[in-house]
Amino acid sequence: MQDSSAEQRELWDRIAAGYSPDDVAETDEISPALDFLQDLAGDGTALEFAIGGGRIAVPLHRRGVPVDGMDVSSVMIDVLHRAVPAGRLPATVGSMAVDDPPGTGYQLIYIVYNAITCLLHQDEQIACFQNAARHLRPGGRFVIEVWVPQLRQLPAGQTLVPGTATEDLLIIDDYDLVSQRLVSHHYTFREGKMISSGGTPHRYVWPSEMDVMATMAGLRLTDRYADWDRSPFTGDSTSSISVWTKPSVDGP
Repeated sequence: MQDSSAEQRELWDRIAAGYSPDDVAETDEISPALDFLQDLAGDGTALEFAIGGGRIAVPLHRRGVPVDGMDVSSVMIDVLHRAVPAGRLPATVGSMAVDDPPGTGYQLIYIVYNAITCLLHQDEQIACFQNAARHLRPGGRFVIEVWVPQLRQLPAGQTLVPGTATEDLLIIDDYDLVSQRLVSHHYTFREGKMISSGGTPHRYVWPSEMDVMATMAGLRLTDRYADWDRSPFTGDSTSSISVWTKPSVDGP
């Protein structure tokens, strides 16, 4: 299997320098995601792949949901544990494609903020589904939030698609249609002047492609939505929230 973890570790160790343990308070923006994940976790334990600094995991933990984590970046884990001690929110450093998390028998495993695309090879993404399936308990759920590739916005012969465009932030994605990769370029502004820029590599993945990966791992699609508010997923949706279930011992 191809392995992009070293490349991702170097990138996210560097990005983590700009993260703060103060960035993990619950806000109106993330409350729908927390409601959704808390509902699926029920009385079980949740695991976040690519937990980062804990923007979702920490407020979910503060709601009373037991949460574990995994991230390729030890620096990110350090940021996380400055917000919540390791004894209360265990997290391991490793690849979500192949490495073991702190526990097993999870009721919920989830990936948010497009982090599945940080696995830069298809076989890594397949392995991630298999790793999730191994660590779910029967009846447990695997949830992924990821954008829908915006190839319909590409004029013939062009590779650039504009994303977010505000006074403070401009995002432009540069697609490679052959490798199914893109680089997401981020430009940050303050008072009309650019103060930082950078790019992150991704392998974009289609909802139907993820369903095949899930089937290979023994999971079945339960639900797919356009957003955390459970709005319907349609052909015009720009993001997807997918839920796959590990069959119970007694049946589907």
